[in-house]
Amino acid sequence: MPRSTEKDYLSTLTKISKAITSDLYLEDILKLVVNLTAGVMSAKICAIWLIDEDAGELKIRTTQALSRDYVKERTLKIGEGIVGTVALEKKPIVIPDVLSDKKYKEKKLAKKENLVSMLSMPMMVKDKVVGVINVYTTEKYKFSKSDIDLLGAVANQAAVAIQNTELMVKTKVIQEELETRKRVEKAKGILMREQGISEEDAYGLMRRSSMNKRVSMKEIAEAIILSQELRKW
Repeated sequence: MPRSTEKDYLSTLTKISKAITSDLYLEDILKLVVNLTAGVMSAKICAIWLIDEDAGELKIRTTQALSRDYVKERTLKIGEGIVGTVALEKKPIVIPDVLSDKKYKEKKLAKKENLVSMLSMPMMVKDKVVGVINVYTTEKYKFSKSDIDLLGAVANQAAVAIQNTELMVKTKVIQEELETRKRVEKAKGILMREQGISEEDAYGLMRRSSMNKRVSMKEIAEAIILSQELRKW
C-alpha cells in the first residue's frame, strides 16, 4: 500500500489533537480517530477495543469498517489473542499474516474480510492500559517505524480523551451525590422542625416514602423543600 509522508502523519495527529480538546462527545472523537488513522495509513480496517475492568475483558468500541460481521459486538479476555496480549503486555505487536499466526483468534473473519497484516497498539495513560487500537491491511505489508510511531501517538491521544471523559463522568457523579446529600439534609431539618421528630425518624420517614413511591431520596427531599417554600407564600 502507498506510504504516507511525515507531513500526512503530522496533519493527522494535529486533527486528532484538536478533536480531543474540542466539545465533541467521546464517541465522535473515537470515530474520527479510526477514520483518520485508516485513511493516513491506507488501512482496510482501524478498530478500537476498550477494557471493561469489571469484566476483565476488551470490547470492540468503534471502527470505520462497514462490514456487519466485523462491527458486531465481540469480546476478548485480557491476555487472549493478539488484542488481549497487547493489553496484558502493554507492548505493540506486528503480525505479517494474521491467518498464519497462532495467537490470532478470528481467522474466519479475517479470511472473509481479506485481512492480512496487522499492527496492534496499546492505548495507555501513564502506565495504565485503557484499550487497544488495531490497523489491518489487505495485502502483506511491513509496517515502518513511522507507522508504529504514528499509531502509538494516536493511541496515546485517544487514551487521554477516554480518561478525560471518565474523569468528567466521575466528577459529575460526585457533584450529584453531594447535591443529593445537601437536599436530603435540608429536608430532614424541615421535617424535624415541623413535626418535632428526631433526625433518625425524619430520615426513616423519607426513606419509607422513597421506597413506597419508588422515587429517589433526592426527589422526596425536593418535594419536602418545595412544599415548605409554597407554604411560606
